[in-house]
Amino acid sequence: MSERDDDRLTPVTSRRVLLAGGVGLGIAGVLAACSRPTPSPSPSSSATTPRPTRTPTASPTPGGPATWDALAAAVSGRLLRSGSNGWDSARLVENPRYDDADPQGILRAASTADVQAGLAFARNTSTPVALRAGGHSYTGWSAGGASGTDVPRSLVISTQDLDSVDLHDDGTATIGPGAQLGDVYARLAAAGRAIGAGSCPSVGIGGLTLGGGVGVLVRSFGLTCDQLTGATLVTPDGSVHEVSATTEPDLFWACRGGGGGTVGVVTALTYRTQAAPPVLLFRITFPWSAAAAVVRAWQDWAPTADPKLWSTLKLLNGSRHTAPTVTVTGVWTGAKAGADASVDGFIGATGAKPLAHTAQQLTYGAAMSTLAGKAQRVSQAATSSIGSTKLTDAQIDTLVQHAAAAGDVPGNREGGVALDALGGVVSDTGRTDTAFPWRSALMTVQYTAVFADGADPAPFDAYVRGFRKAMRPAWGDGAYANYCDAAITDATDYFGVNTSRLHRIAEQADPAGVLSQPHWV
Repeated sequence: MSERDDDRLTPVTSRRVLLAGGVGLGIAGVLAACSRPTPSPSPSSSATTPRPTRTPTASPTPGGPATWDALAAAVSGRLLRSGSNGWDSARLVENPRYDDADPQGILRAASTADVQAGLAFARNTSTPVALRAGGHSYTGWSAGGASGTDVPRSLVISTQDLDSVDLHDDGTATIGPGAQLGDVYARLAAAGRAIGAGSCPSVGIGGLTLGGGVGVLVRSFGLTCDQLTGATLVTPDGSVHEVSATTEPDLFWACRGGGGGTVGVVTALTYRTQAAPPVLLFRITFPWSAAAAVVRAWQDWAPTADPKLWSTLKLLNGSRHTAPTVTVTGVWTGAKAGADASVDGFIGATGAKPLAHTAQQLTYGAAMSTLAGKAQRVSQAATSSIGSTKLTDAQIDTLVQHAAAAGDVPGNREGGVALDALGGVVSDTGRTDTAFPWRSALMTVQYTAVFADGADPAPFDAYVRGFRKAMRPAWGDGAYANYCDAAITDATDYFGVNTSRLHRIAEQADPAGVLSQPHWV
């Protein structure tokens, strides 16, 4: 008996017999998850891999599995259910506040055909579907049925095992959606190539890309979705689409910032890469008394600085801190002398003397590894704004006061706000050219609170949502799709002017709402 058979609750007919009996391999497809990926081939073996030949669009096959046993037999990946070997770890996502998740099953897809089979089963049995592209969803929707998520017990379709990273002679890379960022960076760096994406090493590249992809090289490389040149997408009817700017451009447009699971399930993504640059990392710590001055100088500097420079400003407080903290962390991808002049100008504009200022020049691979640190599961609450305009002095005071108030929330280990600079090449793309509409924004804004596992999340949700509300007079209702919040019930807040087009594409791709999520398109 195979390892996959050991994971089933009951014996099932072999796949060969099932197919011989005339039950096709499924019709539809779903999304992806990301956990710990299996090792990829060595960089030297794939650095010159020729681009794989694209197959014609595949149409769905009538039928498909209609029982759990049939689904298990139809897939080459693993179908886990309660009591299966590995179930207890597989059902967990990255936020422990959702550890009571109890989905009906978890399909760890090993191929596009597995995704098709999973969706066919869901349609045939009216089983709700939850999609997982890394397990970092702030709302817990990808858990497939956890308390407080408004998601029923579902079949989780995960693509965490679709994690290959293949480089091609033309400088592009085809990457599975479940590949974690830490592994993607290491594989590309070993071949002297780079893309711009996020910093958390355990985030799956699929979900990051589909929601836009804000990261540490965003001002010089663009959003992660801006670097996307093509994708393999399974729509809910089971059809497989090879999408690009010239082939099914509406679906491709939606994949560039329209959010995970909006129009289908991505099983492969192709990116344009660049030569890996040297990266200067810097970190500046200021006294809390200078917080308002630092915010004022930072918003004048960071979003309009040389595109080779990116930075984030964090105002944090909580039990981990003896006092509120102000830090600016950043990267520079040009010659060090240019960074020195730019950063020194910013420090001078604050009128404050830093408590600490460090900098180090690293290779691209080493820099991404250093920024990533060690990934940890933490219980947290979070929401976001789009920083569309500079704050007035009064609004800066509001920001600083609410960040300091993180220390007044009992049990808040660390909370506050992070301002991540946009601008640079992000603004070179029109707001309707991709589904990500915030091209002229100065920054994305993330409000967070970290608390003990098992604690009631309500006061921490109240803190971050109260912070967002306090900043609404300055920044309005805009939010970043990858920082989704269950309290945001209008999709326009995520997609702005692009909402109606995205809604139309989603209705055409998924008229039955197979991939529907709470408060989404």
